[in-house]
Amino acid sequence: MPTPSSSHKAGDLHFLKRLNRSAILELVRRKPGVTRADIAVKAHLTKATVGAAIQSLLKQGWLKEGELQKSSGGRPGRALYLNDKHYLMLGAEVGVHGIRIVACALSGQVLASHHERLSPTTPEATAELLATQLKAMLESAQLAKYTPLGIGVALPGPVAPGEPIIRLAPNLGWKDVRFLDFLKANLPSFNGIWLMDNEAKSAAFGEIYFRTGKIPESLAYISAGTGIGSGMVEGSHPPLVRRGIQGLAGEIGHTVMQPGGLYCHCGNRGCAETLVSGWSIRAKLGVSEEEDLLEALFPRLNEPNVQTVLHQAGETLGILLLNVHHALNPSELVLGGSLTQLGSSLMEPALNYFKAHQNRLASHSQKVPLRIIEDSTFVSARGAAAQVLAHIIHGSSVLI
Repeated sequence: MPTPSSSHKAGDLHFLKRLNRSAILELVRRKPGVTRADIAVKAHLTKATVGAAIQSLLKQGWLKEGELQKSSGGRPGRALYLNDKHYLMLGAEVGVHGIRIVACALSGQVLASHHERLSPTTPEATAELLATQLKAMLESAQLAKYTPLGIGVALPGPVAPGEPIIRLAPNLGWKDVRFLDFLKANLPSFNGIWLMDNEAKSAAFGEIYFRTGKIPESLAYISAGTGIGSGMVEGSHPPLVRRGIQGLAGEIGHTVMQPGGLYCHCGNRGCAETLVSGWSIRAKLGVSEEEDLLEALFPRLNEPNVQTVLHQAGETLGILLLNVHHALNPSELVLGGSLTQLGSSLMEPALNYFKAHQNRLASHSQKVPLRIIEDSTFVSARGAAAQVLAHIIHGSSVLI
């Protein structure tokens, strides 16, 4: 992500004012309810500078004033909050079996959401459908008063660092696709930021960026759905996403666990996805692509064959959790994705394996927490919306 200082010279007054507004907006975002005096101390700015910057942010609709806060000395100050009634960010996730879209306020509150199930199709057809759904959401009465800041799109595959190309989405059959170009062609009048990223990376970003209060130093999000992926973020100003030189960082579903094993959709043999993924469970249990996996399996959970397949998949998921814990050692692990809704048949062996082996290398250390998101339908889409806001606050946008 570009930094505001990358294209400006020292002494540029307009740039310095924008930098101050950006710093203040970030402080209010992370610590809702701070006062002008708090900001002056934390940002090392004069009260006059803070006052002028906040007045501008209030006028533009970025901030709102709240209750009077008691002061240890001097006059009480007004609490400051992000204004959730003026701007919104759009986030979308293109999955193998559906499209999920959200409109988020500045605080991360979901203002509207929509989930459209569909079978895998071409990038062009998917972009057309996504554009139609985004238009309908923006034109809805509940969002009529909002100004959209941009669109973030999360996709199921590695995205090239530095350019909006999804290199390979093996479970969609897409390769080297400039998806945003297709989407822009269907939304020619939309003005705002355009971003796209891998779905697990977007989810990880949103899980740390929209959090207030105590923020973990690092967070890894493991996505267990049709495919298996992960995203790792560190820091908070803004969070840094680990990508790797080719954008492959976090592709745990394509780490080889059975050399010479079954062929994976990526072309290799024995990938983790051949043991635990929505598509491999479908193949082993005879569930067609047209059926909803959860609806198809819920009535069959007591069948011995189903229990065996899910137990094996769950144990593999536990191994992947342990591998992420050992390889990246984040402050917090978060597990989401549709497979978590399969219940104890899959989750018990996963959690049991992870918990039994988690501290073998650090037996006297505090355990790294593992948080499970039971309904992660819109987690990646919300994360993509968070990436739009971060780009505006920390990038070179002229909107602030």
